[in-house]
This record gives sequence, structure tokens and C-alpha cells, in this order.
Amino acid sequence: MSAARTAVVTGGASGIGLAIAERLAQDGHAVAIFDRDAEAAQRACAKIEAAGGAALAVEVDVAEAASIEAGLDAVRERFGPVLVLVNNAGVDTFGPMHKVTLEEWNRTLAVNLTGTFLCCQAMTRDMVAAHWGRIVNISSSSAQGGQAYMTPYVASKAGVIGFTKALALELGPRGITVNTIPPGFIDTPMLRHSEESGRLGEGVEHWAARSPVRRVGQPEDIAAACSFLVSDDASYITGQVIGVNGGRNT
Repeated sequence: MSAARTAVVTGGASGIGLAIAERLAQDGHAVAIFDRDAEAAQRACAKIEAAGGAALAVEVDVAEAASIEAGLDAVRERFGPVLVLVNNAGVDTFGPMHKVTLEEWNRTLAVNLTGTFLCCQAMTRDMVAAHWGRIVNISSSSAQGGQAYMTPYVASKAGVIGFTKALALELGPRGITVNTIPPGFIDTPMLRHSEESGRLGEGVEHWAARSPVRRVGQPEDIAAACSFLVSDDASYITGQVIGVNGGRNT
């Protein structure tokens, strides 16, 4: 059994992030939900507390260093040092590459890649002091196989994978592990929005039926892997790309 610690989950108000926050709370961790949507974060927090967990909702834009620092101060005041970080916050951009604006490109990288960097930079201070820490960066299977019409998103998530590998080498001697989970076809609001927008052709169920495990992934599938990676049992796993994708990428 792993010790209970303080965890921050970015983008934790919905989808994969919410499932991760709920799972870590079930595991006994105090969980801070960082999200731009303050109301959704409060609802997620209330749901966790109703189930007996300890949670804190904090309105944070991970693309802004000052916002992260303010959020971190609030977490420390309530729960103490942060020793677990899950970088899940993300935005997608869809369209032909030649029509992607510089603003869209910059915002996608600012949230998905720079946000991951800024959160790690801020929160590893507590981990270094404790000589113990766990970081899980949620990337994307699209960074492994590519995805047409999503060049900014794929580039940002590929950057997350490279960043994870480099940071794992840097922080390993300090007792901190850093891994990345690239989710596959996961049933989230973002995926359903893509389906409604006609981006998935014949739809979610059509493609899920053609995956090796014959189903669409659930946010809880990602949460289960994350739960293990932040545990004491995963102390010899770092710098790894742990695919949770039903066998679509091997």
C-alpha cells in the first residue's frame, strides 16, 4: 500500500483528468484539481468529497506561470507539499495545416507542452526537497502514429513524450520518476465532440469495433495506469511511454 500524498491533476474537471482525480482520491491522496473552468472544478471537487475523498478546486491556466504559482500556494496551504503531479490539461486544434493560424499553433503548444513544463518546474521543488516524487504526463497516441489535420496537437504531444524522457534522466537521481501515458481511443467529451463534428468518419463505435480489444477506452482505464505509476510500487519505472490504447498502437 502506497502512502497518501498530495497530488495535483491539471485539467481535472472532466474526462480523463476527472477520472484520474477520482482514482487518486480513492487511493487516499489529497487531490487538487487545476482547471480553467472554475465551476466544473468545484463540481468535480464536490463529487470527490461526497465519496469521502479530500479535494480542492483551483482555477488555473497552466499556460501562465503566475497562475500556476498562485494555485500551488493554495494547495500547499490546504494540503502541504505536492509530491504527485499529473499533467493532463490539454486543448486540441483541428484543420488543414495551411489554415492553422499562428495564434492557434501557439495556444496549443502553450497549454499542452509549455504548460507541462511550467507545472513540472514549479512543483518539483517540493519533490526535490522530499527526495520523492511522481510525475505522469498525459500525451497522446497520435504523437506515436500521427494524425491528419491535427498538426499542432500532435506536435505538442510529441514534445511531451520527449520532455518526459529528458526530465526522467534529470530527476531520477533525486528520487523522482517521470513517465508518460499516451491514451488511445478514449471516450471523453473531446472525442464525442470530434464525432459530432464529423471528424471520425463512421463514428466512435465503428472504430472501437476494429480495435484489438473491440471496445472504446474509458477514462478509468487511463486512471488505473496512472494510479500505479504514482505508487511506491512503480519506483523502478521512469522515462517510459506506457501506452493505454487497447492495442491500437504497439
